[in-house]
Amino acid sequence: MIAIIDYGVGNLFSLHQSFLKIGADTVVTGDPSIIKSAERVILPGVGAYGEAAEKIKNTGLDKIVREVVSDGKPLLGICLGMQLLFEYGTEFGHNEGLGLLKGHVKTMRDEIADGLKLPQIGWNALDIKKQNKLFKYINNGDHVYFVHSYHAVDCSDSLIATTEYGAEITAAVARDNVYGCQFHPEKSGDVGLKILKGFLD
Repeated sequence: MIAIIDYGVGNLFSLHQSFLKIGADTVVTGDPSIIKSAERVILPGVGAYGEAAEKIKNTGLDKIVREVVSDGKPLLGICLGMQLLFEYGTEFGHNEGLGLLKGHVKTMRDEIADGLKLPQIGWNALDIKKQNKLFKYINNGDHVYFVHSYHAVDCSDSLIATTEYGAEITAAVARDNVYGCQFHPEKSGDVGLKILKGFLD
């Protein structure tokens, strides 16, 4: 069973539907006991880093996520959920993350040209840097759907894919049993479903 964590921030319905499409037994829940009993765990997220970090801490689910990872279960963070995997984010001040991966999250404006709009919204190609099970069923250059203004930096030890948006932007990360996608697999058509299928393998 896959647990999609509901902590008040996330695109839960479409993500749940995507897993159903690939035949996965999935539940959306904020119940710690259900999350801990799951075989795999998904950490979604949309919105601002600080608000999401506060919500997951206030619910106590930050401790549950760390416990799941410590138990060796695969964890996939999506969009803001991926950003929370890092040490901290600088959106609206310094906000502590889960600290599961080295690196931090900052605005893309420092790297990209002034003429490029933020948030980055739309389809961009993946440049796969390291082979990983997330990419088992897709090809380098396949397009996925992004919606974000902030990105992970100083994360070379977990970086597995980037995308181009006026600069090289972190698109996916993985280290041991912790995985993250800055893009939305659940909004990325067949390619996204194949990435979720790879996570299940």
